[in-house]
Amino acid sequence: MASNRSLKDRIFGAEENSAASMDPEKLRKFQHLAARMYHTPVLSAKEIAAPAIAKLGRQMSEMIYNTYRMIFFVSILRLDMFYVTLIHTVIGVYDVLNNPLMGIAYDKTRTRWGKARPYAALAPLMYFACIAVLFCGQLFFPNDITDDPGKILFVFVMLFLQETFSTIYIIPTDNLTSLQTPNPKDRMSVGLWQTYAYKWGGDFLAGIIMALLDFSRSGWIPVSSGVIFASLGIITAMIGSGGSILMAINCRERILLQPTPAPITKTVFYLLKNKYAMRNFVTNFMGSWWSKGGYSWDVVFQLEVLGGVLRGAPFYMPRQIMQFVSLSLVERFKRLFGGSYRKTVIFMRAWDFLFTNISAFLGSRPKIIGTWWKAGLVFAAFDALCVSNDAPSTVLEAEIGREIGDYTEYVTGERPDGTIGLLTGLVGKVTAPLQAMMTMAVFRWSGYTPALTNVKWSQQNVRNNTQMYSRVFMLYNLADIVPNVLNAIPLLFYDLEGKKKAEMYLALNERRAEMAKSHVMSDEMAAMVEALASENG
Repeated sequence: MASNRSLKDRIFGAEENSAASMDPEKLRKFQHLAARMYHTPVLSAKEIAAPAIAKLGRQMSEMIYNTYRMIFFVSILRLDMFYVTLIHTVIGVYDVLNNPLMGIAYDKTRTRWGKARPYAALAPLMYFACIAVLFCGQLFFPNDITDDPGKILFVFVMLFLQETFSTIYIIPTDNLTSLQTPNPKDRMSVGLWQTYAYKWGGDFLAGIIMALLDFSRSGWIPVSSGVIFASLGIITAMIGSGGSILMAINCRERILLQPTPAPITKTVFYLLKNKYAMRNFVTNFMGSWWSKGGYSWDVVFQLEVLGGVLRGAPFYMPRQIMQFVSLSLVERFKRLFGGSYRKTVIFMRAWDFLFTNISAFLGSRPKIIGTWWKAGLVFAAFDALCVSNDAPSTVLEAEIGREIGDYTEYVTGERPDGTIGLLTGLVGKVTAPLQAMMTMAVFRWSGYTPALTNVKWSQQNVRNNTQMYSRVFMLYNLADIVPNVLNAIPLLFYDLEGKKKAEMYLALNERRAEMAKSHVMSDEMAAMVEALASENG
């Protein structure tokens, strides 16, 4: 029969052992159990809290790595921007070769602990250790030589190791939530608490870093910026690795996977069978060349335009307040659009687009950016409006992502999260040279000189310094505008809602229940099936 299928069906059609293609009569025997799997929460309080703690630790460590890495390299370690960009480009080429191998290894993993938990328990130690050592770099190389070969080699080796272990660590920990439970309310509860931890941890650490850098450059504390980054790197790495290991120990996997994974050659083409993932892949590729210049423009804005942490703190308070208010708005936003995740997220993307553009436009006016309190008021008002939808946006977009992953399982019978996730992640690596060139072009366009001390209007001897700070403010506001607009396009075609979604999950959970009865189950899956079946009986 398979040989008579058209080429289109073979590539885009459902696999013969998937929920989408199995005999409905065979699956219907598990219909009531499948409905309970979808509607009955099964996670304990500990299983909801542990991922939040892991997210907190990871965000604190990645806040330093992702947000302040460039300012550390250029302004503290004193490495020329050219070498930093070159290193990132070379590491990107290495990732093109490394990432698929890691993804394939993850997808083929089957243990009594599950698919993701062994990686989440072991990989964090090396991943976070690399981050900690990296930010101790200024202690190893306390000089201002921007082309020091030792610095260049040190940064290259540490980024090489960090990227190697990141692929082993990030994909499993990101997918563990999807494997914990088939119940969407459970998944969104985990997502909401992770969002709370993510926002709190990120903003808390950003405030700490800003304050310490400000106090250090002002001479209020006798500690150098290099020591500050080294200390925070070590502390957050300990919290990050400990939180991830805690999650691996306390969170069980209840989603039963195919006993035998698909061959590599077949898994690669599973991306083609998921039209939703394919659309995201294409738009990510279209926007992956975009770069904001790779620098921490928030540091420049707060320390230089506003004149320091203490002066800028009142203007950041509305942001903190609205982020916590947004945590209570998830259900309200869903109800506003009739429970449609797609419509809700599109509205929130449009909301952000509008207010970030208004803020950037106003901030580009010399009379505003040249007066610290006017610039602060513009930032405070429009940033608070933007972050008011942070929690609903994060939670619902994450659930859409999980639904797209579930659709892959629905049409293929597999969950090749590692291979597909890393294939889509390679988009940015392929276009890394273009992004590197834009990074340097944007930095030159800004006119900012990072080698100078971070003090209020430190660029005062730079020609047209008001215009330069206007551009800094624009970069701060519109850093991700092109990718965000492009990534909203697939949402216009996202139709996995209503009856279609309900039928998909019914068939998918029927298939899971059938597999659970036909194959040796994990203890976690067996306990869930037995409990739900007894409720039915």
